[in-house]
Amino acid sequence: MMRVLVALALAAAPMGAAVAQAMNAETFHKRATKLQKKGALALFSRGEIKALMTEGQAAGKRAREQRLAALKVGSKPRYCPPEGPARMNSDEFMQRLAAIPAAERARIDMTEATVRILAVKFPC
Repeated sequence: MMRVLVALALAAAPMGAAVAQAMNAETFHKRATKLQKKGALALFSRGEIKALMTEGQAAGKRAREQRLAALKVGSKPRYCPPEGPARMNSDEFMQRLAAIPAAERARIDMTEATVRILAVKFPC
C-alpha cells in the first residue's frame, strides 16, 4: 500500500492525542500529488504519509461533526452520505480535490475541501 489512503470510514476513527491543524487544501494537494508521483518509493516517506493521512482524517472528522451539528439544530446539511460505511479511495479523492480550481484550493482548508467533495458525491 504505497498510496495515500483517504477513506471516509476513517472520518469516524478516533484520533490520537494530537489533532492536526487545518491544512490549506492546495498545500495538501501538492504534497499528496508529489507523494503519489514517487510510486513505490513513497514507502520511504512514512512521515509525509502519516502527516497527510492525519490531516485527511481530521478533515473528515470535522466535516462529519459539521454535518451532525447541522442536523442537530434542524438545518439542512451540505452533504448526505448513505447509511453504513461510505468509502472513497485515494485516487477518487485526489481527482475530486483536483477538480476544485487551484486558486480556490489556496483559499480553503482541508475541511472545506472535504465538505465540497462530499457534497458533490453525496448531495442531499
